[in-house]
Amino acid sequence: MARSYQGLPANISLCKLALFVAAAVNGVSGTAFAADGTSTKEDTITVSAAAPQESAWGPAPTIAAKRTATATKTDTPIEKTPQSVSVVTREEMDTHQPESVKEALGYTPGITVSTRGASNTYDAVKIRGFGSVNQNNYLDGLKLQGDFYNEVLIDPYMLERVELMRGPTSVLYGKSSPGGIITMVSKRPTTEPLREVQFKMGTDNLYQTGFDFSDALDDAGVYSYRLTGVARSSDEQQRISKQKRYAIAPSFSWRPDDKTNFTFLANLQDTPETGYYGWLPKEGTVEPLPNGKRLGTDFNEGANNNTYSLSHKLVGYSFEHGFNDTFTVRQNLRYVESKTSQKSVYGVGVDPANGYMLKRSTVVDNEKLHNFAVDTQLESKFATSAVEHTLLTGVDFQQMRNDVNASFGYQAAEDLNLYDPVYGDYDFGSAAPYQQNKQKQTGLYVQDQAEWNKFVLTLGGRYDWLTQSTRSYQQVNYTERDDHQFTGRAGLNYLFDNGVSPYISYSESFEPNSGADFYGNTFKPSKGRQYEAGVKYVPKDMPVVITGAVYQLTKSDNLMSDPDASHNFASMQGGEIRARGVELEAKAALNANINVTASYTYTDAEYTKDTTLKGNTPEQVPEHMASLWGDYTFNEGALSGLTLGTGGRFIGKSYGDPVNSFEVGSAAVMDAVVKYDLGRFGLNGSSIAVNVNNLLDREYVASCFQTYGCFWGAERQVVATATFRF
Repeated sequence: MARSYQGLPANISLCKLALFVAAAVNGVSGTAFAADGTSTKEDTITVSAAAPQESAWGPAPTIAAKRTATATKTDTPIEKTPQSVSVVTREEMDTHQPESVKEALGYTPGITVSTRGASNTYDAVKIRGFGSVNQNNYLDGLKLQGDFYNEVLIDPYMLERVELMRGPTSVLYGKSSPGGIITMVSKRPTTEPLREVQFKMGTDNLYQTGFDFSDALDDAGVYSYRLTGVARSSDEQQRISKQKRYAIAPSFSWRPDDKTNFTFLANLQDTPETGYYGWLPKEGTVEPLPNGKRLGTDFNEGANNNTYSLSHKLVGYSFEHGFNDTFTVRQNLRYVESKTSQKSVYGVGVDPANGYMLKRSTVVDNEKLHNFAVDTQLESKFATSAVEHTLLTGVDFQQMRNDVNASFGYQAAEDLNLYDPVYGDYDFGSAAPYQQNKQKQTGLYVQDQAEWNKFVLTLGGRYDWLTQSTRSYQQVNYTERDDHQFTGRAGLNYLFDNGVSPYISYSESFEPNSGADFYGNTFKPSKGRQYEAGVKYVPKDMPVVITGAVYQLTKSDNLMSDPDASHNFASMQGGEIRARGVELEAKAALNANINVTASYTYTDAEYTKDTTLKGNTPEQVPEHMASLWGDYTFNEGALSGLTLGTGGRFIGKSYGDPVNSFEVGSAAVMDAVVKYDLGRFGLNGSSIAVNVNNLLDREYVASCFQTYGCFWGAERQVVATATFRF
């Protein structure tokens, strides 16, 4: 009836828990303790129960996950990783009930999830002050490659865990943003029966239902399956905008022995209405309009017949086979087909001559993307003298093609009166062939995790061959660029017996740039270099993970404006952005009653080399961010099964455009949850809950990226969730 703790039965009391743990550790007991603390003589008993072993690709027993594969591609304890990694477990997601993957990371340091305000159309974020042209997300070890407007979004109900790795990651993953990556692990088949249905209702006419079924198909557990699905419909915060989503994820596992596991993984999702994906000017949001008023948080600058849809089909597998105690081979493979379509009217800034008239433009876009990716690894565990090695060698390959049909109507739509908006339908016309984008990457990598006398030395290197091309049907030209790139990483951890692990590391990344300068020279990739030092506290006998890090991260060969005015707004290379920061995070299941998470982020970002922006701070990068959450579950008495939780998120002020012409103020919002476990009514694993985000209904501008592009934060949202297991 109450929350489970470290894999133990949920209805165990604290006193019984202490007895159970003591017995499990010692294996014998001659004396037991009554509920009042007095001792009673009992017969000798033997207890062999133990908490299940956590896997980096599976569930964690509490909110404090202790293992990750994101930073090393091997199942590694967090205290042995030489970079910052945060893990959001299934339990934490069940508590907060996030609508998107980026919302699941809302209490995590080092990441700005409010770059699009209340919109969840894309999981667009900034990590350590750096964003990316496309999402920088991975699912089950493989990149969810996006292009142009075409991106793959995964519903968080389909996931076992969401992880954030901060800093350069190219040594294992190839091309990526220097800030870091988001990785996700799909729910996978279980050999124990799982039957779950879930219903949600909430503000903005939210209705959602989901199901999650899993079981073994034979008595030996060789074959098992899982089928997870979700359907969602709601109005958006912004008027005349809606959201609909349908998703299903079938999976199947074959485990002929304890050394072999083949899991088929599929994910099919259709989002016929993604919701609002526009922006508003700083006039009316950050600053008042000429009449002294501001736009409502439900304001929509689009047309009545704006449409936006996304869909994808993912099919692949994860395979692992251990030949013996030394060699293990793994392979992850996936094919993706994703589509996007939109007809949108959007704002491009107020009329300088008439500050309450919003000038608008249009876009019509239809895209179809195909992507194939495969990653093959050999893990070798052996010793040389007193040094134990985990050697990883691998090769990965990915190939993408995106066909884009689009048309852009610059200044085509009628101006909108911000005082008295009149919404009508717009005749968008049709999209014409626009361009075809292709990318192909092959990478060879090697990594050694060497352990000796409490030291863990991680060394890695990777060499990539990257080809990218664009065929423009509008300009009738074709550009292609081949790049070869080596990236490396070195890190050193020291493991104290008390769970403290200080570390230092150096890591590199590279990120392709599209386009060419005024003279037609294609841009070479930008490069990232980071120095990081930190400390991790992961005690073996407690579900606690506390981490702290300081870093300096530099992105070189950044694109910047060509200073020659006759070059028609062309770009050139040679820019540099530097970010320095401090990040602190704590996740702890303090006991069977209390969960606590806390984080703090300090980011000092600056254009250190640029033709026009030198000395400025990049937009949408708050200097300070912080969060705190706590929940308490009653495990005994009349309130047994009740969970009460509350927390807050603070977003510091940030600049609203690259030239730093205005600032977006800071904001703090509170969240809360009330949850009741239905176990006392014989419905073990079932619960009802009410989540409230932005409890005090704070109106705030989440961020701006330009004078014409600002985003209101999410209004108060109240969501009731009923989950039944049977």
